[in-house]
Amino acid sequence: MSDVRYPFTAIVGMADLRLGLLLNAVSPAVGGVLVRGEKGTAKSTMVRALAGLLPSIATVDDCRFACDPAAPDPQCPDGPHDSPSSSERPSQLVELPVGVAEDRIVGSLDLERALAEGVKAYEPGLLARAHRGVLYIDEVNLLQDHVVDLLLDAAAMGRSYVEREGVSVRHAARFLLVGTMNPEEGELRPQLLDRFGLTVEIAATRDPAERAEVVRRRLGYDADPAGFAARFAEEERALAERITAARELLPKVELTDVALRQITAVCAAFEVDGLRADIVMARTAVALAAWDGRTEVLEEDVRKAAQLALPHRRRRNPFDAPGLDEEQLDRTLEEHAQQEEPEPEDDGPGPDGDGGGSDDGDGPEGGPDGGGPDGGGAPEPSDGGPEAPEAPSPEDPASDGPEAPAQPPVPAQHPAPARESAPVAAGDPYRTRLFTVKGTGRGAQGRRSPAETTGGHTIRARRPQGALARLHLTATLQAAAPHQAARGRSGRALVVHKDDFREQVRQGRESNLVLFVVDASGSMAARQRMTAVKGAVLSLLMDAYQRRDKIGMITFRGSGAELALPPTSSVEVGAARLESLPTGGRTPLAAGLLRAHEVLRVERLRDPSRRPLLVVVTDGRATGGRDALAQSRRAAALFAAQGTASVVLDCESGPVRLGLARTLAGLLGGTAVSLDELRAEGVASLVRENRAADRSANRSTTSMRKAA
Repeated sequence: MSDVRYPFTAIVGMADLRLGLLLNAVSPAVGGVLVRGEKGTAKSTMVRALAGLLPSIATVDDCRFACDPAAPDPQCPDGPHDSPSSSERPSQLVELPVGVAEDRIVGSLDLERALAEGVKAYEPGLLARAHRGVLYIDEVNLLQDHVVDLLLDAAAMGRSYVEREGVSVRHAARFLLVGTMNPEEGELRPQLLDRFGLTVEIAATRDPAERAEVVRRRLGYDADPAGFAARFAEEERALAERITAARELLPKVELTDVALRQITAVCAAFEVDGLRADIVMARTAVALAAWDGRTEVLEEDVRKAAQLALPHRRRRNPFDAPGLDEEQLDRTLEEHAQQEEPEPEDDGPGPDGDGGGSDDGDGPEGGPDGGGPDGGGAPEPSDGGPEAPEAPSPEDPASDGPEAPAQPPVPAQHPAPARESAPVAAGDPYRTRLFTVKGTGRGAQGRRSPAETTGGHTIRARRPQGALARLHLTATLQAAAPHQAARGRSGRALVVHKDDFREQVRQGRESNLVLFVVDASGSMAARQRMTAVKGAVLSLLMDAYQRRDKIGMITFRGSGAELALPPTSSVEVGAARLESLPTGGRTPLAAGLLRAHEVLRVERLRDPSRRPLLVVVTDGRATGGRDALAQSRRAAALFAAQGTASVVLDCESGPVRLGLARTLAGLLGGTAVSLDELRAEGVASLVRENRAADRSANRSTTSMRKAA
């Protein structure tokens, strides 16, 4: 690969991404940018190109933490820097690999010096290298949660805190944070999304002319990188000078009271949690003004800041897509566009006797939006009169409307084809209990089943199994200590042999593959029942999202089973497939189980360490042949023989129940939970949490009263 970076000014289109990156280059306090988009859209190329535009920085010579000689960090581990010599170097771009370990990010004990010289020394990590530069995280949504938390905390505080292996270090870590992700591979949690200052959605252009120009430029760069870069050298230089000028102008930009009121009004109107959004919008609007060479923030700056800073903060649950209502944004900005005039003092009631209130039609007695005496925005139906009945749907078999004309009987040897019902919306999700896989796994770190993971807490030490992963220093020294006399130890240095090394065994929780097998047959098609079933599955999908699981979905109905969603980390796609799930037809339960068995077989080959959890959503009926029930039982025995963890969500309802789903759970070697039990447990857990919160609040109030 060539060392010549692709020019930033040579990238075609993607104006919002270009602007978001440049605003962070002007003001790193904006908090970074998260780039969301499909694969192959030059996300990484643009980030790497940006690093070449940043001004060079002056650093203290021989300082591994890039201290500024004009204001060295008083807590720098290589300090103190008194009258330091300095030199200039380009701003660094530090790329974070997906599989990076925590000690590589924050740094750790320098083992070579510790073992050879007996000196406790600190080896800086990637955060130290990224100080005053760019930290680029490709596929940030695939990083482990604790790693993302650590990175975003450092970005928010501008400082890294290291407490590990007997090392206690503080050092500055201010950098331009850029993360990229493909939403198809799974979302970040809303708490982590909120830590990114801006977000930009990108997609490949559908304009053939633009696509042709992209390909033409890329081929030109690949053929002659240096020559291609030379063609854009003047534009690159001008852009770098504009960044420098905007940085110098930034402290002089005034955020007026009107602009600040618009910012806070927009955040309130969109019900954004917390105040981080207000601060980010203010910093972004100021950076926009500086970028345009102005010293005052205008309404257009506030509008653009909202479009960049708010969409990813609008998510209320894992299945909400980022977005912003442009009409609501314009209305809010217009309402707060004028300087507020001080209200006149009111010493008594006005002429109308209502305390001086305005008579502009917005009062409780009427006006365009008054509605009626109760001040509502729309008339409500009278308590005494009946509401208009809903017209029965001609496609709804459960309708109570007029009966259709009698149909001629259908001969038994030619059964009528099953009629598909329209897709039914899911009911409200609720908190569900935790289902886990028994035993201790070794899969990717998550939040579901017990496992030996790279995170978690250290439970013991062992001899390395293959390459040494995480050194257990205390256990290593203890193993080496009894042999020092025989090894001829001299001085302070400890003689350690390879056989003395011990590695940490950490226990935490892993993520699993949760494979849903959903019965979409006619026996499940009653609208009220299917609404409850979809609500339950949606609850389990939300639980899988929170546990960081991969999910897959198989549906069976009619004559066979369909892989509706191949295993993926994107539970949003699973929720969308569930919402549009059609129902009707026979119940080929055996086909659904066999298809699940095949999917799990393939996934074991792809990812042997990720253990599966099978969730079968059915009433247990099996139709479609003389031996349909026997076939389903033989298929269930396959999972029991392999020890696959399974849960059967029993959807049977009514006063008379056959218990077929619970029989199926026994054949699978799993557990059965009814819809009512799952809902009751979810509600009970929420009640317990609310009661605990109330008790905590009461204790806090009592303590405050005593203190007062």
